[in-house]
Amino acid sequence: MKTLIAAALLLAAPTAAVAQDPGKITFEFETARAEGAVMVALFDSAEAYGGGAPVATKQAPVGAHGAVVTFENLPAGDYAMRSFHDVNGDGEMNVNPFGMPTEPYAFSNNAVGNMGPAGWDRAAFRVEGAVTQAIELK
Repeated sequence: MKTLIAAALLLAAPTAAVAQDPGKITFEFETARAEGAVMVALFDSAEAYGGGAPVATKQAPVGAHGAVVTFENLPAGDYAMRSFHDVNGDGEMNVNPFGMPTEPYAFSNNAVGNMGPAGWDRAAFRVEGAVTQAIELK
């Protein structure tokens, strides 16, 4: 009996590992200029997206064909992304005296905000396995 249980557990183990494959998100950024870097923040909850800490951040140099950023080993769940094209390389999102961005920016799903950043409800998407999004920085 113990042998049968042990065999069943061994046979079930590979299936459990497959079911728990980590998530992977790739963002392919289209940029108007081939300079600077794309700065990306990834969030895993509406609360964090609204002003908390991102679950991960990355930056990628911009080349002739834009930039690509990949986040790996993520648990399945809902995510949203905020990004901007740091054209001048100062590491900050530059704004005008009225607080409006002067560098291109974008959100996951190419979501658009209304008098501010796109909300979680527009930017959030589900990750279960590999996901790729083409993002246009505006």
